[in-house]
Amino acid sequence: MVRRALLALALAFSSVSASMADTFVFTAIPDEDETKLIERFQGVADYLAEQLGVDVRYVPVKSYAAAVTAFRNNQVQLAWFGGLSGVQARRLVPGSEALAQGQEDEAFETYFIAHSSTGLEEAETLSDDVRNRTFTFGSKGSTSGRLMPEFYLRERFDAAPEEVFSRVGFSGNHTRTLRLVEAGTFEVGALNFQVWEKELADGTIDTDSVKIIWRTPTYPDYQWTVRGDVDERFGEGFKERVQQALLELDDPELLASFPRTRFIPASNDDYEPIRAVAEQIGVLD
Repeated sequence: MVRRALLALALAFSSVSASMADTFVFTAIPDEDETKLIERFQGVADYLAEQLGVDVRYVPVKSYAAAVTAFRNNQVQLAWFGGLSGVQARRLVPGSEALAQGQEDEAFETYFIAHSSTGLEEAETLSDDVRNRTFTFGSKGSTSGRLMPEFYLRERFDAAPEEVFSRVGFSGNHTRTLRLVEAGTFEVGALNFQVWEKELADGTIDTDSVKIIWRTPTYPDYQWTVRGDVDERFGEGFKERVQQALLELDDPELLASFPRTRFIPASNDDYEPIRAVAEQIGVLD
């Protein structure tokens, strides 16, 4: 009787493992509120499952580093990365490829924003008056919330952020950066322009309390990256089918949740500028 029970248990675990082996799993960097991310990417999972004919599961993670680690460890086979996290992941997993980016990701921007109490106004050049203010980046691993803002700050002031501002923080995500500056917790912050524009369109920004003071030059950012061994696991041509599914995604509501107009082809070479900047300022592991 015990032997039969053990055999049944072993078969059950074997069945679960087999089921997981057939599941295409993906994640995304946690650059916004978790509730919004789960809603968005569950929609992507449902769409991909229908297009690819396999079980697809979205797994949320708590940090940018966790997204890269999950990709490296083959816990996920596909990820929606920022420019920097994508570069990091592809360095760790030879053969992995950037498949698609939002049309807007070819020419991404960071907005520097300030609390109204600073008296700072928008200008073509970042004002000297930001010196000795309190400042927050987003996540330490964010391209638009840390890497590129730090690059432009160093270029503008020829100094590290800690030498420019009286206090430097890391909010964790773009939405949080916006709320912290809006509340006056930090006087100045840097965030993804798409988050600002979407929140503005949704009417959730108190424009009497916070405003844009500078917009960076453009750079490449977000992308879908897939592991190079997916064809071995899911069948010949699977990688191309994933790319095609992403490029053909045309659900207006789902695209608006990113927010993106559509997805277009991407390649690893597109992100060479990000790799070069990351190495230059010493944030690429």
